[in-house]
Amino acid sequence: METTLKVEGMTCGHCKSAVEGALKEVDGVNEVNVNLETGQVKVSHADSANKVEMREVVEEQGYDVV
Repeated sequence: METTLKVEGMTCGHCKSAVEGALKEVDGVNEVNVNLETGQVKVSHADSANKVEMREVVEEQGYDVV
């Protein structure tokens, strides 16, 4: 499966790394692709991956999922 999150507040490489690293820790997440220009984060994951947890780990890094 693929889920696209709209994330606000990402502006640099550190932001990208923080979001990617947090999402890769979620069980079932296979790949994360962050686009800083659009604010879109594409997450490839197993059906069992928890979408609420994905949102929470991004917000814990200090970014807003809209």
